[in-house]
Amino acid sequence: MYIKELHLDNFRNYDHLDINFDPKINLILGNNAQGKTNILEAIYLTSCGKSFRTSKDSEMIGFGANFCRVGVKAEKSNGKEIKIEIAISKDKKAANVDGIPMKKSTDILKNIYVVSFTPEDLRIVKDEPEKRRRFLNREICQLKGSYSTYLSLYRRVLHERNTLLKGNNIDRGLLASYDEELVKYGLPLIKERIFFYEKVAKISKSIHEDITGNKESLKITYEPSIPLAEEGNKTRTQKDIFFEELEKSREADIRLHHTTKGPHKDDIKLSIDNVDIRHYGSQGQQRTAALALKLAEVRIIRDETGESPILLLDDVMSELDSERQSYMIDSLGSVQLFVTTTELYEKVKDSFKGGKVFNISSGATKAKEADGSSNKEEISNNKERIKKNLEKIFK
Repeated sequence: MYIKELHLDNFRNYDHLDINFDPKINLILGNNAQGKTNILEAIYLTSCGKSFRTSKDSEMIGFGANFCRVGVKAEKSNGKEIKIEIAISKDKKAANVDGIPMKKSTDILKNIYVVSFTPEDLRIVKDEPEKRRRFLNREICQLKGSYSTYLSLYRRVLHERNTLLKGNNIDRGLLASYDEELVKYGLPLIKERIFFYEKVAKISKSIHEDITGNKESLKITYEPSIPLAEEGNKTRTQKDIFFEELEKSREADIRLHHTTKGPHKDDIKLSIDNVDIRHYGSQGQQRTAALALKLAEVRIIRDETGESPILLLDDVMSELDSERQSYMIDSLGSVQLFVTTTELYEKVKDSFKGGKVFNISSGATKAKEADGSSNKEEISNNKERIKKNLEKIFK
């Protein structure tokens, strides 16, 4: 799978942009704050229905505009083309796939698969558990569309339960009702997290051994807030355990004014040679483990869907030494790469031969082949065309 074309209208600092990509390697070069990451964000939006940078859709609308629009044309491994468009106004988001409107923007999931890798992801190992839960949620949502629905419903019930717990006179009958819903929507999250964890633990361990030359051994352990049921035990199911934990923690929840048990408290532990690197690992060990996690995502998506995902590397090359840069590039021969950076190690530049280079400056881009030929301007401004496109989507 690869992205062939990207079309932007009023997106971030781009008034309008039509751009064609190389099926393999696309280097997006430029100084900071010029619009490099905006291109990756737009691609991610058409895959996941949301940004990897902000939870507020309106922030993606260009300054002074009322709408923004993002469109991509992609080609799957079977040669089939797919077109996705997303338009965002101040209070609305609309999406269509091959011209067919989607009821929800998340309905576009499982059409285009992407894996994003940012400097924030390099800190996933040592940062707070929320970052690791976000890692789990983001990747499972791509593979299982129903997971996104259950996650949304779980968060809604959790918010309502916590609001109740903050009150002075707590209706215990209503609290029990929220417990029922919390279990109902939380059980599918636990099930899918176990499935994903088992795969990512095995694959990332293998990748980590390759990176370190078998000098270190990475182990990933799922740390669920709700204890897991014993396999084959039909007398005490996962559902029973979830209810028991909520009941045991009820008085503490009332005293602390929030829900202390559930998937929203899960974590994953990363160890190297039985040492917890979240707290005791070196920066190099933490970054290598993070790299192994992200590359494991690529393999899992390929194994589960039959499609190679598109990898978005947003300014992480400068965070990795030349050895890790080279390993990452060499191991991703079948994946379309988008790399934003201000500079690359000379040794690694040789790996990008045959790709396409885009030089970004103030929301404009010039494209050229990696050998320097076919230099041409890829940006234009057509306000009337932008207006018609947005009106068509929001009609």
